Amino acid sequence: MAEIRHWADVVAEEVLTKGNKHLVASGITPSGHIHIGNMREVVTADAAYRTLSDKGADARLIYIADTYDPLRKVYPFLDDSYEEHVGKPLSEIPCPCGDCGSYAEHFLKPFLEALGKLGIHPEIYRADEMYKTGMYNEAIKDALLNRDKIATILKEESGKEVTEDWSPFNPICNSCGRINSTKVTGFNPDTEMVSYDCECGDSGEVSIQGGGKLTWRVDWPARWKILGVTVEPFGKDHASRGGSYDTGKRITKEVFGYDAPHPIVYEWIMLGKEGAMSSSTGVVVSISDMLKVVPPEVLRYLIIRTKPEKHIRFDPAMPLLTLVDTFERLNSTEETSENDKTVLSLSHASGLCHTDIPFKHMTTIYQVAHGDFDKIMKIVERAGYDVDKEKCIKELTNNVASWLDMFAPDMVKFSVQENMPPEAATLTDEQRAFLQAMAESLQAADELDGSDYHNLIYSAKEETGELHQRIKEILAVDELSLSPKTLFKAIYLSVLGQASGPKAGWFLSSLEKDFLAERFAEAAEFRP
Repeated sequence: MAEIRHWADVVAEEVLTKGNKHLVASGITPSGHIHIGNMREVVTADAAYRTLSDKGADARLIYIADTYDPLRKVYPFLDDSYEEHVGKPLSEIPCPCGDCGSYAEHFLKPFLEALGKLGIHPEIYRADEMYKTGMYNEAIKDALLNRDKIATILKEESGKEVTEDWSPFNPICNSCGRINSTKVTGFNPDTEMVSYDCECGDSGEVSIQGGGKLTWRVDWPARWKILGVTVEPFGKDHASRGGSYDTGKRITKEVFGYDAPHPIVYEWIMLGKEGAMSSSTGVVVSISDMLKVVPPEVLRYLIIRTKPEKHIRFDPAMPLLTLVDTFERLNSTEETSENDKTVLSLSHASGLCHTDIPFKHMTTIYQVAHGDFDKIMKIVERAGYDVDKEKCIKELTNNVASWLDMFAPDMVKFSVQENMPPEAATLTDEQRAFLQAMAESLQAADELDGSDYHNLIYSAKEETGELHQRIKEILAVDELSLSPKTLFKAIYLSVLGQASGPKAGWFLSSLEKDFLAERFAEAAEFRP
């Protein structure tokens, strides 16, 4: 059976047939909270870039922030004062919090910080700066002079005929500042000035340098030529028949004299049962919030392991723990396929912290220690984990704290009770005898790890086990039948005051042995 190749290897090999020098581009409009649905684009781009580099290509990775796009509406997360800014470029609108230079920077800043945490370090381009510094000048002139050719391409590819007053360039009104309410009335190639009429009643002229922007279906192919883009991932909406990639391929070739980049079409990330993530609808989990909850390499793994053309369903509650478990198992497996090796390689990145403590175990350690980091470190050391990477352990601790606070279901939350929980009064005689036998064993034992505790508990139900024999002595019976479920319940009732809890071995090894011996002995006698 043929070895399954990772999708990034397939992409890189196809791209390398076209040459050895490549520019991988990614672009997102910072119109709202940039969420993990958007993350699929940048992680996919980074995976392609890293794979090309690993195969010896002269590769670069860039990110283009579409900061000159207009604000399309007052989104649910904005107040009514933004009504007056609808239609203006994002870079020209005030920051919602007042601390950033513009609306665009307000949403772009946390996203760029998140990229760094994900080990992604692209060259950054801001569209407003590209237009204002003249990078688009030649493309705008070519587009205006070839307006009829572009209109024909749009009609032939999309099936939609543009209006007679359509223009590939949208001027920014000198009066109201809007970019979506103007119509081009003339263009002087010598002065590079565009005449316009605006719905607000103003008429005037703007320079092609910073005075407006190309419409999306022309802007995209223009930037391919301007920047030299050869590879770009984009969502399936752009890849539909007659969509912006189809029109872009012809516009970039026939108007700008450039070949379209190699496409990597990706599907959406679905948020649980709520559907595709969208900033405008509020169905989002921001990348910044997600990086508070889960190690960055796990977020990379979420994207890397799945072919771009397949959708990903993401649930930050219990399914997140399953995702982390799957990654940690793969990471600790010695024999892996070539595909899995690639997945792991692309999930890791320079600068990302890694510790050998399982995420699920840390959820137990954190709650046992009540979030006290000094106590956490003592438990980590007692459990035999590497304590040298204190910074990484701190990051994992913060991830777990945030997950417990933001997404964890009540079933995984617990608190070690300082005093005997009243629920321990419901213990049966068999459970009390088990706890007494456990207390005696712990008093006589050295330090135990998780597997030791696990084996000790299960020995209580084995007829030949010392714990089993001791329970029979306490109860003065000849025959005894105990189920593990009954034994675990006794432990959780006496320590947590609830009938269930975390994985017993990890849980008990996180607590002081002497504390457990004392608590179990007390519970065995507890009859309020």
